[in-house]
Amino acid sequence: MQSEIPGDATSDAARWAGLIEAITVRRDREAFAALFRYFAPRIKTFMQRSGASEQSADELAQEALLVVWSKAALFDPASVGAAAWIFTIARNLRIDALRRQKRTPTHDTSEAELEFRLDEGPQPDAGVRASQIEGRVRDALSVLPDEQLRVIELSFFQERAHAEIARTLDIPLGTVKSRLRLAMARLRGLLDDFS
Repeated sequence: MQSEIPGDATSDAARWAGLIEAITVRRDREAFAALFRYFAPRIKTFMQRSGASEQSADELAQEALLVVWSKAALFDPASVGAAAWIFTIARNLRIDALRRQKRTPTHDTSEAELEFRLDEGPQPDAGVRASQIEGRVRDALSVLPDEQLRVIELSFFQERAHAEIARTLDIPLGTVKSRLRLAMARLRGLLDDFS
């Protein structure tokens, strides 16, 4: 195994991207272990500097790297570097954790106070809105070419890895990623005006 001491930024970026690709293609545990050994302590430090306790920072680092394992197929080395992608996952998990903390009351609330609290549940028109969005997405999917629609179905609805889609459809991995990018750009264009 190569040294995990960083060299120049370009070779590090290529190495991390290669490890993520190995996870995507072969579910390579050694590649994941190398990413974990390098990024876990750095994410933990990053979390502690942003105000997380040591235990919370450790849990967030582990959770972030588990997301990397499960979502490795979503990494696109053409869009961002691996380190930026991994730290973005960690940052988003920290934001989610902070939001959960804000929603959890930290003090006892009497029944009288509960009676006057705002209902934060779904609004009455939420079901109608969800139905409209679902119909709009269904319409947008119907205009995609068959080969793009098939890749979208396998990736998002069946949650298959890009490498698995390539094997299933007997096409190169690059073609899978290209079709996904084209389909997502087209869907984004069709759905952008619906907010």
